[in-house]
Parts: sequence; structure tokens; C-alpha cells
Amino acid sequence: MSRSIHAVLRRIKGDVAQYLSPELIRAVCETIGHTWRERVLDPVTTVHLFVLQILHGNTACSHVPRLGGVDCTGEAYCRARRRLPLAVLSYLTRTLGQFLTGGPPAAADGRWRGHRTFLVDGTGITLPDTKELQRAYPQSGSQKPGCGFPAIHLLALFHAATGFLLHVAAAPLRTHDMSRIGQLHPDLRPGDILVGDRAFCSFAHLALLAARHVFGVLRAHQKQLIDFRPHRRHATSQSRKAGERARPTSRWLKRLGRHDQLVEYVKPRSRPEWLSVEAYLALPDAVIVREIRYTIRTAGCRTRGVTVVTTLLDPERYPAADVAALYGRRWQIELNFRHLKQTLKMDALHCQTVAGVQKELATYALVYNLVRQVMLEAAGRQQVPVDRISFIDAVRWLADALYGERELKLRVVPKRSGRCEPRAVKRRPKEYDRLNQPRAALRKRLKSKKVKA
Repeated sequence: MSRSIHAVLRRIKGDVAQYLSPELIRAVCETIGHTWRERVLDPVTTVHLFVLQILHGNTACSHVPRLGGVDCTGEAYCRARRRLPLAVLSYLTRTLGQFLTGGPPAAADGRWRGHRTFLVDGTGITLPDTKELQRAYPQSGSQKPGCGFPAIHLLALFHAATGFLLHVAAAPLRTHDMSRIGQLHPDLRPGDILVGDRAFCSFAHLALLAARHVFGVLRAHQKQLIDFRPHRRHATSQSRKAGERARPTSRWLKRLGRHDQLVEYVKPRSRPEWLSVEAYLALPDAVIVREIRYTIRTAGCRTRGVTVVTTLLDPERYPAADVAALYGRRWQIELNFRHLKQTLKMDALHCQTVAGVQKELATYALVYNLVRQVMLEAAGRQQVPVDRISFIDAVRWLADALYGERELKLRVVPKRSGRCEPRAVKRRPKEYDRLNQPRAALRKRLKSKKVKA
């Protein structure tokens, strides 16, 4: 084991560090049938160096041997990463995420009214411009060939109380969030709550969650007509044929409050593209949901009305104000993505093959959860909520382990409720022209020009 990663692991809680132990890594390799020679860069050292590389902002491969104190070259380390099976990193990431979200008392303490709560959303990242990656993850259609980068769409599932990353699913850029939602559902247990934005609010998704006995708290889709008038009429096939004005497709059932009601969503006639024929036929004919509307008033921001659709039907056990506050926690997933993409520099990956990109993503998830575990321990010691602990300070605390042991005392972010800042940057970018033609064509044009003496 490299000396610096050994120092990093000494800083992490013992029952978490075991998921990066040499014994476990070797056991996983033997289970999947991976064989290796005893050399400097064996699977154990390679995994540890990969973790160290991501922990230092995905630094260059030539820098990693120096960080880890390993006598090898950057090229040798790259070859060792290519030899390492993806299944090893995937297993370590999956088992650690499941342990962190299901085992520690801190995860249970963060439950909302007794329920484990998870956040789901998608984001995009860019990849190196190689032919293999362009075929697997094509660039945006608005970019000319040779002028853009392959892009990947990630669908992620986070634990709401602690911020742990439980699952990440990769797909080409122009992929709807719902097309990969089936990969995340097996990570949810009966009684869990899934919080998501408009993209996840549909009859099919609500019915699939209900079949798993999982509750949904989702923002209503912008095309869904919602009317809170008691006993209001709903759209039928006859009303559509008669050309009557648009009505909600849901059937009104019961009034629970001024902007709180029970309605019945009916199974649509058309099957969603992301759902198989068998799964669509297995859906029930109707599902009962609860619609809640509330208003957000923040100084410096426009007043907005938000409508939430949920399967938490009991108004006494789940008051409307508490459900609205629960959906307000959905913004935390945007901060989690910012930690991954900006702090850990995951916004632009470096590997030039599909297999390498998948390994890079798995290691990012592994490192992110290790940092989150450090934040959780620091929050317990400093008696503050975990969301008040600085993520970047936790990263630095782990990354500086080689330079001596320090007490686990991280920076506490001050409360900044009601903060109002313009969405603008002060520092101007360099005034270079945009690359609107392939680089090879522009290079040829430069060489063809005559340079004046």
C-alpha cells in the first residue's frame, strides 16, 4: 500500500476504511476471476493510487506516482489502470454506498418522519474528443463536427440526510432522465421517499414507485393541468371530442386544505418510450396521489408558486407545510453536483476510452463518499449539522494526510439564509475566437499563410 493512501485511510473511520483494504480488493479480484502478477502496481496499489488521483482534483497521471510515493512512471500507472477490471471499482463503490446509507446510526437519525429520503436528478459532463467516445456519447447536435466534445448524461441517486451517493447511471447526452430510472429503483426499500423535479413526475413513475411501496415527492410537470376547485370536472373522451376548454385529466376525490387535495391519475393511452410493453401493461389503471401548492417568497427573487405531487396521502401524519419543506431540500442535490463537478473537477473527465470513463466515474463516486464520511464524523464532533461542514475543507484534510496527522476539525460554513447574489461573473474570459471549424482545418490554413519577415 502506498504511504500516502495509507495515511488517508488512517483518517477515515475504521469500518469504512475496510472497504479499501488490501484483503477486500484481492478478494474481489479473485471472485471475478481476475489474475495478476505480483508487481509494484498490483490491483491494491492501483486502486489506492486512483483514489489519491481523484482526491487531488483528478491530477495528471505523471503526478500520481509522486503523490503516492510509488517508484513507477505515469505511463506504467496508466497501463495498470487499464488492466484493472471495472467490476472491482464498481463493487467497492456499490458496497460502500449501501453500507453508508443503510448502516450508520447517523443515516438513520437523518430520516424524515421515520423514512429514508433520497434525491434524484441528472446532470451532464464532457469527455475527451476521441472517435470511440464520440460513437458512444455523441456531442451536442448544435455543435459542428470537430468543434465539440462528447458529452455524457448522468442520473444520480443521493441520500438526502448525509449526501452519500448511492448510484450513478451513465447515458448519452440526449437521454431523458426517466430512461435510466429503472436502474436506480432497486436501491430503494419499501417505506423510502424519493424526491425529484418535474422530469420524474408522470403516471408511470408514480405507479412504479407505488408498486415498490416507495413514496414519491415530485414537482408537477409543467404540462399537467391542476385545479384546486372542489368537485371540479375533469377531461373525458367526450369532452375532448366536443372541443370543450382544457380540463385536468385527473379525477377530483377529496379536499384536504386550501391548496391540498386528493386526486386520481388515470393510466395514459400511449406508452412512454422508456417503458417496455410488459411493464406498461402491468401498470394499474389508476393511482391516487396528493397535490399540494405553495408559494415561495424570497427577497431579491420573483415570487413563485410550486405544485408538488406526492403519494404521502395522510394529511395528519404528513402536513402540507412539512411536505413542501421536504421538497425544498431537493436543492441540496444541485450542491452535491457542484461538489463533484467543480470541487473534485468531474465536469471534464480525462480517460479516452469508454471503459476508462466508467472506471473514472466509479472512482469519483467512491472518493465522494469517503469525503462525505469525513464530513459526517466532523459534524458529530463539532456538534453542527453535516450540511454546515465545508466540503472542500474535508477534501483538503484528506489530501494533506501525507504531511502529518491533524485533529478532525473542519471549517463550519456560516448560515446564509436569504442571501441574494446576482448570477454574474466579474472575471472576463480570454478573448479568443471560438473554434467553429475542425482544428486540423484551421491548422492547415495557418500553415498555408505566408509569414512576413
